[in-house]
Amino acid sequence: MGDPKEGWIGIYWNKTVQKWVWSGGDIVTYHNDLDLQNDGLVLLQSTADNVYWTVNGWQWKNGGEKHSFFCFDLTVVQEEKTWEEALEHCRKNNGHLTSLLSVTENLLATNEIQQSSIRERVWIGLRYLGDSWMWVNGAPLEYDAWSQGGDQDRQCPMKRRCGALTKEGVWESWDCQEKLSFICY
Repeated sequence: MGDPKEGWIGIYWNKTVQKWVWSGGDIVTYHNDLDLQNDGLVLLQSTADNVYWTVNGWQWKNGGEKHSFFCFDLTVVQEEKTWEEALEHCRKNNGHLTSLLSVTENLLATNEIQQSSIRERVWIGLRYLGDSWMWVNGAPLEYDAWSQGGDQDRQCPMKRRCGALTKEGVWESWDCQEKLSFICY
């Protein structure tokens, strides 16, 4: 059914509220350079009512077309724990601390924490071991969202060996003993 790196991402035009929304009901706040706020979308809405992800960014598509899709079930846990405690909590209840393997997954996780009462950042399943960053589920680190020139500690962290996601969608390295909220999947 097509390239697994492409697919529906769950954004559609809601005719009732006249806005682009996520399939979970939240209004879309990030739009990947697509003009979601333009008043001139009447023609577009009659021809394309959903958003499709490709390696080149988001595209408009008609919802009647058949394509692969991304399904991402996240649980934001607002209780604050160390990274290890968060990992254990996720394993006992939901599976893993989340891995963010693409722009789409990073955006979905960012949207989840923006909709919560999280103050600044949450633990994700990213850990510095040996001489590299890796995901706790074993997935390769092919995509990253480190701040541009910001978090230099990630290059060779001393104590900051655990990854966190900010409300702005940026990854940061943090001391694993800090207590933060976290995201399980």
